[in-house]
Amino acid sequence: MPRPFRFGVSLLTSAPAAEWRARCRRAEELGYDVILVPDHLGMVAPFPALVAAAEATERPRLGTYVLNAGFWNPTLLAREVTTTHDLTGGRLELGLGTGYVQAEHDTAGLPFGSPGERIDHLRHTIEELERLLDAAECRVPLLLGGNGDRMLRLTAEHADIAAFAGASLEPGSTTGKLAPVDAAEFGQRVARYREFPTGREEPAELNLLIQVVAVTDDPAGALRPLLDRRPDLTLEQVLDLPVFLVGTLDEITAKVRALRDRYGFSYLTVLEPYMEAFAPVAAELRRNPLVTPAVPLLGSPHE
Repeated sequence: MPRPFRFGVSLLTSAPAAEWRARCRRAEELGYDVILVPDHLGMVAPFPALVAAAEATERPRLGTYVLNAGFWNPTLLAREVTTTHDLTGGRLELGLGTGYVQAEHDTAGLPFGSPGERIDHLRHTIEELERLLDAAECRVPLLLGGNGDRMLRLTAEHADIAAFAGASLEPGSTTGKLAPVDAAEFGQRVARYREFPTGREEPAELNLLIQVVAVTDDPAGALRPLLDRRPDLTLEQVLDLPVFLVGTLDEITAKVRALRDRYGFSYLTVLEPYMEAFAPVAAELRRNPLVTPAVPLLGSPHE
């Protein structure tokens, strides 16, 4: 039996208290299961934003998506987590990552380190958090994600939720510019994750970050700005990208079901600009969660 769908929205922009609370209530009204916040300079500060979200809502879980481990001392982070867990009524889900935007570290006067050093620091942070949170009897679901083998292994070992971005950092970028990976590479990364032993009684929930949502019968028109910037991609290639949901309501819901049937993705996160656009997709998937996909499964099999 497939895992039930969950849908999250990542709220990116800070706002005065009344506006922030109204935005969180709107997410709840639209049926989102999780309200998430990032950890980037120039965006919301994660923990106070989640406490305010908890005060404005009743049902959604609340999560970081994801904390940059390079910004945090594990002992101080454990204090933030336990306090936020208590103040949100136990609704917190903790997302952690290595951090990938060198410019933010430079601005904050913090070392960025090599990819290996960042993964080592993340592992240390996770292990210390597990020890400290266990001592405090604070159980918070942990979300981890990444593309490289070391990150996938770490995710398999520790995560309750394994997150995939479906994108990779453009070579040489210090500002965090990402490019989506194609369906074949995406499938290979998911398959590679499944090769690592987990030691878990139950498999982790799989999460995917959706980059673009457009419910439309004119996908070429909706994607024209992207196609103009990326002349190396055809419309068909863009529509096949796992992190792009563009098409009619039936086409998009079929694609989401295919993502779950092929890869196991039952938890999808959309970015704030697409919160309204994705809401009818989520509603339709809840009404008919098990309908057989009407479109071909994405990419080629890698199981």
